[in-house]
Amino acid sequence: MTDYLEDKEEYDDQEGEALFEHYRFTVDAGQSQLRIDKFLSNRINNVSRSKIQAAAEAGNILVNNNSVRANYTVKPEDEIRIVMEYPRRELKIIPEEIPLDIVFEDEHLIVLNKPAGLVVHPGHGNYTGTLVNALAWYYKDLPLFKSEDPRPGLVHRIDKDTSGLMVVAKSEKAKVKLALQFYEKSTERKYQAMVWGIPKEEEGTITGNIGRSLKNRQVFTVFPEGEYGKHAVTHYSLLKAIGYVSLVECRLETGRTHQIRVHMKYINHPLFNDSTYGGDQILRGTTFTKYKQFVQNCFKMLPRQALHAKTLGFNHPESGEKMVFDSVLPDDMASVIEKWDNYIANRNE
Repeated sequence: MTDYLEDKEEYDDQEGEALFEHYRFTVDAGQSQLRIDKFLSNRINNVSRSKIQAAAEAGNILVNNNSVRANYTVKPEDEIRIVMEYPRRELKIIPEEIPLDIVFEDEHLIVLNKPAGLVVHPGHGNYTGTLVNALAWYYKDLPLFKSEDPRPGLVHRIDKDTSGLMVVAKSEKAKVKLALQFYEKSTERKYQAMVWGIPKEEEGTITGNIGRSLKNRQVFTVFPEGEYGKHAVTHYSLLKAIGYVSLVECRLETGRTHQIRVHMKYINHPLFNDSTYGGDQILRGTTFTKYKQFVQNCFKMLPRQALHAKTLGFNHPESGEKMVFDSVLPDDMASVIEKWDNYIANRNE
C-alpha cells in the first residue's frame, strides 16, 4: 500500500469547482476485498468510520476520479482521493527555544546530535516541541525557516526514539544538494544497535523489500519476494556479544522507514526494547526470576529502542569536501551495555 498526503493540491471535480485534496491512497496489487469506509478508517488516524461515510455521502471520496459510496469495494490499483472545499490545516511553525546539541555549523549547514524522544518534524499529535520548532527559533533570521513548510532544511530524518546525528541545510541551495546525495545513496550512515541474541555470522547483508504490513498499517514488514514494498539493503557487523544480547553496527545502503528495526527483526534479532517490533519482551536468556528482573531494570534504564545514528558522512554542498562526523553512544545505551557486561561477567565467575 502506497499512501501519502499532498497539502494544498487543488483538484477540479467534474463540475469544475475547485476542491482541495486532503488524502490520496493507491491500493496495492495484493489488497483483499474491503469496503472503502473500512479501508479508509484503517488508514487515517482519529477519523471515525461515520465521518468517512458522511464524506462519501457528500461526494467527497473519489476513486479513479469518480465519487463513490461508502459501501464501494476497493480494488487493486484503485486511486482513492478525499477532497474538500477547504484546504488542509495550515501548519504554522511556532519557534520554540529548545536546546540543540550542535556538532558542526557553518553558513550552509548544521550537524546536530538528536536526543531520543525528540520528534523531528511536526505532524499529527506533535505540532510543537519538535526539532523543526527548535530550528525555527535558532534560525529565525534565515528565510528558509520562516516558511509554512513543516520540513524546512530537512533532507533526512530519524525516528523519535532513535538518537544520533542529522544534517540540516541552512539554504535552499544546500538543501537541494544534500537531498540529492541521500537520494543517490552517496552518504555514509552507520548506526549502532543493541539487539536480542547473537548473529550466527559476524558480518552479513539483509536484503528485503520493506513496506507497511498488510495486517497492521502502523508497522512495517519485509516482503522477501519483492512483490510489495521498496527495495532495502542493510549491512551489519557484530561489534560485541554480551551473553543474550549483542551490539551491532548497521550500515544503510538504502533509507526506508524503520529499516534497521524491521530488517533486524526479520533475521530474528529485534532491537532491545523496541516495543513496535517485539523487542520489549524477554526473547533470550533464562527463566530465573532474578534474570527477568534484571532485564526489566534494563528496560527502565533504556525506555526506547536501542538504536543510535553514530556516524554520518556526506560531501559539503558548497565546497564538495568529504565530511564525516562521529558521535558517542548516549548515556542510556552506554549504561545498559555496561550493565549487561557486569551481569554476564558475574554470571561466569
